[in-house]
Amino acid sequence: MALTHATATRNALADQITAKVDTGTGTATIKIKDGGGTVLVTLNLPNPSFGAASNGKITLNGVPITANATAGGTAATFELYARDGSLVLSGSVGTSGADMTVDNTNIANGQEFKLNSMTWTAPQ
Repeated sequence: MALTHATATRNALADQITAKVDTGTGTATIKIKDGGGTVLVTLNLPNPSFGAASNGKITLNGVPITANATAGGTAATFELYARDGSLVLSGSVGTSGADMTVDNTNIANGQEFKLNSMTWTAPQ
């Protein structure tokens, strides 16, 4: 039998992600990077960053979120930083099948980048 978590436990885990992101006095951010680690665009997140957990899942508030790119390249990864500047989550970026789905991964310097949605789901 595989290890599983009750829905209430999964909701508590997901809500802890939100609490961590919203810790501190600064602005929570998501940095979109290319495969070499160059930051292409930084998105400022609202506070609270995510809505309350439901069925173990949290959804980013305030979407779409836009910002102008500060470098050009192909988006490959993201890093989500809490308001206190600490790294909370990282993952892949793509147009499908990635941790974060975006419309376009080819980013030109100065181009407006739009994050349409993002969710995080606690393990089963």
